[in-house]
Amino acid sequence: MAGARLGSGPALRRQHPVATGLLGGSFNPAHGAHRRVTMFVARALLLDEVWWLVSPGNVLKPVEGMAPLPARLASAQRMARRAPIRATAIERDLGTRYTIDSLRALKRRYPKRRFVWIMGADNLAQFHRWRDWRGIAREMPIAVVARPGYDAAAVASPAMAWLRRWRRRSGQKLDGAIRSAPALTILRFDPDPRSATEIRAADPDWHRRQRTRSLRDPITHRAIRPGSFTGAKP
Repeated sequence: MAGARLGSGPALRRQHPVATGLLGGSFNPAHGAHRRVTMFVARALLLDEVWWLVSPGNVLKPVEGMAPLPARLASAQRMARRAPIRATAIERDLGTRYTIDSLRALKRRYPKRRFVWIMGADNLAQFHRWRDWRGIAREMPIAVVARPGYDAAAVASPAMAWLRRWRRRSGQKLDGAIRSAPALTILRFDPDPRSATEIRAADPDWHRRQRTRSLRDPITHRAIRPGSFTGAKP
């Protein structure tokens, strides 16, 4: 919940800004591995909550097989129940085209929050392809979750070569939300075999059963209606 840091008491809540993780993705669909890794990162970084930024579109992912935004958001909201997670399509509301623009807009809109950008090692491996990726690193701390099969590419990536100087070593305090950027934390997480790709392969029509009627965004409080959406790109 906002302002309710995991494992903290009232005194700690008053002394700190609202520490908020940002995890972007297509959530096509959202599943238990998303929730499990999010809770792990929230505890490791002492975050109050994590926002799942359900992307209206991602230029680095194929359009084929991408379910409509309302269905993906509905699956994410259902998976986030009873957890300090809020699934939102706020990038659509912001009208931003790139991640760097979205992050800057969020910081302007919510100045009392301290954000941390969360991504997997697979994203770090291609981070140098994102628009103004160095600017993203300067905007807020980054937490990278190791993923089997991607760690070697992530370590060898051009982005890691630049970010390495700001990597926090083992034993350093992992409260990324109140550090100044750039700051990089790499978290080791037990692999979770669940994947959206396998879910879609087993159930291609999963999105048709999502309840999208009366769907409302928990951050903007606006209704999410079916339609054509364009959105943030890396």
